[in-house]
Parts: sequence; C-alpha cells; structure tokens
Amino acid sequence: MFEFDIQATAGRARVASFTTPRGQVTTPMFMPVGTQGTVKGISPDELHAVGSQMILGNTYHLMLRPGEAMVAAHGGLPGFTAYPGPFLTDSGGFQVMSLGHMRRITEDGVVFKSHLDGSLINLTPERSIQVQEGLGADIIMAFDECPPYPATTEYVKASLERTVRWLERCLNVKSREDQALFPIIQGGTDETLRALSLELTLPVNPHGFAIGGLAVGEPKTEMFPAVAFSTAGLPENKPRYLMGVGHPEDLVAGIALGVDMFDCVYPTRTGRFGYALTDQGRINMNSSAPRTQLQPIDESCDCYACRHYTRAYLAHLVRAEEMLGPRMLSLHNLRYLHRLTERARDAISNGTFHSWARVWADGYFKNGVPEWFSQALQTGETAV
Repeated sequence: MFEFDIQATAGRARVASFTTPRGQVTTPMFMPVGTQGTVKGISPDELHAVGSQMILGNTYHLMLRPGEAMVAAHGGLPGFTAYPGPFLTDSGGFQVMSLGHMRRITEDGVVFKSHLDGSLINLTPERSIQVQEGLGADIIMAFDECPPYPATTEYVKASLERTVRWLERCLNVKSREDQALFPIIQGGTDETLRALSLELTLPVNPHGFAIGGLAVGEPKTEMFPAVAFSTAGLPENKPRYLMGVGHPEDLVAGIALGVDMFDCVYPTRTGRFGYALTDQGRINMNSSAPRTQLQPIDESCDCYACRHYTRAYLAHLVRAEEMLGPRMLSLHNLRYLHRLTERARDAISNGTFHSWARVWADGYFKNGVPEWFSQALQTGETAV
C-alpha cells in the first residue's frame, strides 16, 4: 500500500504510479477540489469521464457540516459522495490563514469562530486527525499553520517550528494504517527557512510530502524558486504534492521541477465566472467574440461540452445565466487540466517533455514567455 513507482523521468520531471487503498493513480496529476464533499456542479460519473483520479475534501468545512460522524456513517467520503475513487483531505491548516479574521492561534491549536453560526471551534492537531480518520480519505494532511504573504522572517520561522511540533502530535494519535499522512513543508519563499523545515520534517519518513505556504499571494518569481528548492530537498522515492496550485502554467512549471500532485479550485471557479481554458489562454464567454463562433471551445478536446456545443451556445447560456453554462465550462476546464497532465506524462515518457513544454508556452503566453517560467524549465532540465 502507498507504493510510489517511478516509471519515467525527464530531468526532475517524472511519471509514476502511486498505489492507494482505493486504487492506483498515475502522476503527475491534478486533483479537483470538493471542499464540501462535492466538486461544484460536477457529478461523480462526470468526474470519472473527464479523467479525475483523486478528489480533495476539506477537514474544516466537513467538520462543521455535516460532521465527520455522518460521513463515517456512509463508510467515509466515497460512500457519502458516491465517488468511489481515492480521496485526499486537507487538514484545515489553510483556513488558519484564509480565516485569519475569525481565528486565534495558540500552541494547543486554533480557535475559530464558525463562519456558519459564530460558535467557537477548537481545531487541534489531534482533532484534525480525528476528523480526517472519520472522513476516511486515502491521504490525510498533518495539521499545519499556513503563514500569509507577506510575513516577517520571525513569524514564518515560529510558524514552521510550531507546524513541526503539531506534526509530532498528529503522528502520535494517528491510528488508521489505511491512510497515508503527509507532513507539510513550510518556510514561505525563504530558502533558509525551507531548508530548516526540510531538516526537521524529513526524519519522519512518511509515505509522501506536501509543499505548503505557497500560492498565497507571492509573485511567481518568488514562488517557483521556492518550489524548486523544496523538490530538490525531498526524497526521490516519495510523491510530492504542491498544495493549492492549479493554473495551467503553474502545472507545467511545477511538473518540470518534480511536483507530482496538484489541487486547486481554479478550473471550476473559472468556469462559474464564464471562462474556458485552452492552450491559447482563457476564453471569456462574457465577451462579444464567442457569441457568433460556431466551433467548440477546443477542437482537440474530448469533453462533453466540446463534443456537443458551440462557443456561441455556451456564451448564450452564460449570458442567460442558465446553470448548464457554468457546469459545462467547469467540466471542460477540469478536462483541460487533466489532458494537460496526460500530455505532460506522455512527453516525459517519450523524452520530449522540455521541448513540448516550450512549444506549449509559446502558444499559451500571449505577451511572450515570462522569465520565471523559462527559469523553471531550465532548472528542471537537470535531475538533482
């Protein structure tokens, strides 16, 4: 269980199979976010059809509603949601940052004011693991503090040291052998602090590692050197999960640097706002151009929306505020990101990843390929 088998490499980029209790997945992969136990507007059958391999759920939100006991009564998230594949649950650590105006951090844990009814919620490392064991995900996260950007060096250092102490408490109470617990590497964009986090965390020797504290507002010129530093310091034989990252360009750059797993609300949120993802960038279905275009979103895409509908029809649905429009755009956007990782895997396997990534970038970036992206590819060309 939780075997990670690397099948092909191209510099730092790699293709691997990762065995979980509910099936084997192939990396690199993108994981749709089902915060409340559902990927917004998308059914389990549709998730399967677009190529989703693993779904992410959120400890904080599901703890508040409906509660982990109700999910456990269904046999865990697969029974509760009717999605039979593997799940990963966040620990609630991201909400430590995102709900900063509604919480207080202590050494014991975090006291939240519930966004639902204002009641006080005490989320500790022990409670986070208890909830995640009830939710029954295949992969669970250690409870951490995700510091905001910007933050002082002193704050980030104290935060990551607290995260390491919380990790020990998570490990002490974890009881299910059928769940892999990933610790989270922190340190912001400071390589010295990232090195400290790695030094303190690597001895745990878990089934895999998460890279946290990024994609929280920092520029990509600072984010991707931190990703490169983190992946270089992590073991080759364990999966690496870059938390909260899902823009197409970030997936390609992250894969080049040795990231295996990604998640983000970006594809479904973008779809609800009326945008479709393509190799030439985003198409705004609220704009005038798509209203008369008779081609699909993407001629090369095999999703339901692209096989059945024109851009003009989808633009009409968006303008008319018909729910089918955002649903189909969300479906397409998920398929686009899954296809992007599939194409990356194929390119790694046949030895053309870096040339493929550069050709993709030339079409995707309308105003020239940014330096941070080129640097990420260059860094990733040579294995550590």
